[in-house]
Amino acid sequence: MSFAYARPESWESAAALLQDATSQPLGGGTDLIPLIREHQQSPTRVVDLRGIAEARRIVRMDDGSVTIGAAVTLRELALDVTLRESFPALSEACHAVGSYALRAMGTLGGNLCQHVRCWYFRQGHECLRLGGTHCSAQRGENQYHAVFQQGPCVAVHPSDPAVALHALEAQVHVQRASGARTVPMAEFLAPSRERLDATTVLAPGEFVTAVTIPAHSSGGVQLYEKSMQRGAWDFALVSLAALRRPDGEVRLVLGGVANTPWRVTDSIEEDLASGGLAAEDIETLAQRALYDATPLAGNAYKLDIAAALLRRAMGRLVTS
Repeated sequence: MSFAYARPESWESAAALLQDATSQPLGGGTDLIPLIREHQQSPTRVVDLRGIAEARRIVRMDDGSVTIGAAVTLRELALDVTLRESFPALSEACHAVGSYALRAMGTLGGNLCQHVRCWYFRQGHECLRLGGTHCSAQRGENQYHAVFQQGPCVAVHPSDPAVALHALEAQVHVQRASGARTVPMAEFLAPSRERLDATTVLAPGEFVTAVTIPAHSSGGVQLYEKSMQRGAWDFALVSLAALRRPDGEVRLVLGGVANTPWRVTDSIEEDLASGGLAAEDIETLAQRALYDATPLAGNAYKLDIAAALLRRAMGRLVTS
């Protein structure tokens, strides 16, 4: 198919262009172009946000917070020295994305807004997200799908950075023609019980301009670990962002297990923050974190992976 191409130089110009419902924002194009090729998107115009100077900047504030433009590439985030020192969970998550070429092309905003990778959706089979009457993965090929159920669609969101940003309590800045708003990362991705036409809470005409990570999430002990089928260049079977902030608060967020990043319950995080835990205590907490899981026929193995990731992370958080 053919479409027009625009490269605005300001957020206002981009917002005006994106008022048209048939226009789509473009970051690195690593998901939009495949969606167009797979006939899941058919824009008449793509609006390239990389021409906006603010979109390509990483701005560090005196208070220790950082704001990252939507068009900053994942490779830049993975290699940025300050981010690696202050927010290593995000750096590690960005480094875990795909291949070198994908990280060099893919942008933070695009990665957060990418669509699910469920093959029923991508190949145009019976699918709720395509207007169908049921989720084919529920009783079909579901080995890569959710073990915590958030709605009728059981596809998981594939973003690695989203998991880390959730743990880091990031805020997502959103622009539209009538103004701007800020959405907590924990609320930015939409479970399928809330909507099936998209994976985010973005309304028509809205797009991501930047992400801010607060100063209180800086430092401490942080890690991101990802289990993959191929060992590299793949989406997460299960991933985990874990941190213990300098104030002692612990946050644990799993990826690859639900429609959206899945935060472990507060009580488990509080027990871990209290310290003084033996190996058997950590094992108990890891298993408790998975009590609410309801795996499908083909993906119960994810619980074993999640438990292993949780045990390792908890051990590091209580000993570092």
